[in-house]
Formats: sequence, C-alpha cells, structure tokens
Amino acid sequence: QVQLVESGGGVVQAGGSLSLSCAASGRTFTNSAMGWFRQAPGKEREIVAQISWSGGTTHYADSVKGRFTISRDNAKNTVYLQMNSLKPEDTAVYYCALATGGRGHAYDFWGQGTQVTVSS
Repeated sequence: QVQLVESGGGVVQAGGSLSLSCAASGRTFTNSAMGWFRQAPGKEREIVAQISWSGGTTHYADSVKGRFTISRDNAKNTVYLQMNSLKPEDTAVYYCALATGGRGHAYDFWGQGTQVTVSS
C-alpha cells in the first residue's frame, strides 16, 4: 500500500503563488507516474499536471500551462506543484495521485486533498 499526504494549501490573493507538496510513504513503485488533480465545488475532478518517473516528461492542463510547474524528488518520494499567477478559478481541492503502472496508466492511489482558495 501507498499513502499520499498533501500539504501546502491555503488562501492566497489572485496573482499570488502557492507551493503544494505530496509525500508518499509505504511501498514505493519504480517507474510510477504521479499527478495533481483538482475538484472545484459542483464540478468534476480534472487533471492539472502529470509527471513521469524520471521527471523528463510532464503534461499540463491548458488552463494552467505557463503558470504551474510539477516536479518530483524520488529520493524523498515527494511530488511538488508550484502554482504562480493564481486565479480565482484555480480555487479547488487539490489531490495528488500515483499511477503504479507509469505514465498513461490509471492512478491507483490518492491523497486526501488540500484546499486551495484564491480570492479576487
């Protein structure tokens, strides 16, 4: 089993920045991909960003391209999401997830989520 714990959420004004972290513990999987998702009230969960095991391949939702950066430190079993130029529409619960099969595979494990609120 894998446990994922997000941290770093909070309240920020529009235009500000936040950095999220997600620490994995328990069993680790070589070649796993990791991703950040978000879910706003009344909306479906959507992918924000994904990163391959090596960190060499990343993918971003169009809505966050150029503003968010995903990275990972496999030695620390941690994935990060740097969020800049935040907008009120970025307000959501942010979840990290791990795909044991790697990029392109289903996400098997999920964190509990961390709230990000962007005020206008």
